[in-house]
Amino acid sequence: MKFIYAVLAMAALNGSVYAAELHIGYVNIDYLLRDSAIAQKAGKKLEKEFTVREQELNKKIKHARDLQSALEKDSLTLSETERAKRQRELAAQGRELENDKRAFREDLGQRRNEELGAFQERARKAILEIAEREKFDIIFENAVYASPKVDITPRVIKALDR
Repeated sequence: MKFIYAVLAMAALNGSVYAAELHIGYVNIDYLLRDSAIAQKAGKKLEKEFTVREQELNKKIKHARDLQSALEKDSLTLSETERAKRQRELAAQGRELENDKRAFREDLGQRRNEELGAFQERARKAILEIAEREKFDIIFENAVYASPKVDITPRVIKALDR
């Protein structure tokens, strides 16, 4: 790491000599994730895959709320045994609902990570192809600032969308 800082410091001190020799690029990964067709397609795929399940989960949540409201409304007129029975049913349904929510979040997270991993792999390949074809010395993914003249993100998006 110190070596990189030393090279960059020398380049700053002798800017014209080293800048002409280094071919530097920058890729904004957030921009790739937001604006590339392949990333948008993956997002729509996940949405389609999990919409039905999310709707079912929302129905269960509404049903549990309705049961809770009915129990609160009827609690004065119910016998002690009937009230206790409904409370147990409601508690069991609440536990089942929490398990379903957790499973949904875990499955969605896992699928999102799978899609993200596949996207990152394709993006890396596209970046490497551009780097080799255009003879870049280094391409950064994270930077505090990058001049538009070194930003190759639009070229990477075009390569991904082909």
